[in-house]
Amino acid sequence: MSDRNRAVSIVMIEDDEGHARLIEKNIRRAGVANDIVTFANGSQALDYLFSPTPPRRPYLILLDLNLPDMTGVDILSALKSNDNTRRAPVIVLTTTDDRREVEKCYDLGANVYIVKPLNYDRFANAIQQLGLFLSVIQVPFD
Repeated sequence: MSDRNRAVSIVMIEDDEGHARLIEKNIRRAGVANDIVTFANGSQALDYLFSPTPPRRPYLILLDLNLPDMTGVDILSALKSNDNTRRAPVIVLTTTDDRREVEKCYDLGANVYIVKPLNYDRFANAIQQLGLFLSVIQVPFD
């Protein structure tokens, strides 16, 4: 992995602690060593991403749509309308498979939409595939 990719921080916005641990475990199992910063709600994540104080670096965002304080669609819209985060790849990880919701996320700029299977093994496999994807993706750096 290049130094450029290693500098990419993965921001996970996931309120289910069990899912967050499973996602991180399988990303690590796939060999991705990037920092993972986890937030259980959208407000804290947006405060972090929009803060003028952290060093400007590329982010890759893993976004759940069902959060306690705001919808993932609202977060996605905010990310894509902000100059500092609009180019950040966003991977939606959610249990919602409604076609209109999927289309709305892609229309707003989501790069990948993964439906969390309720089956643990299928979910773990999907996250391992995501980890392999993350190990080769090039993230734009503004």
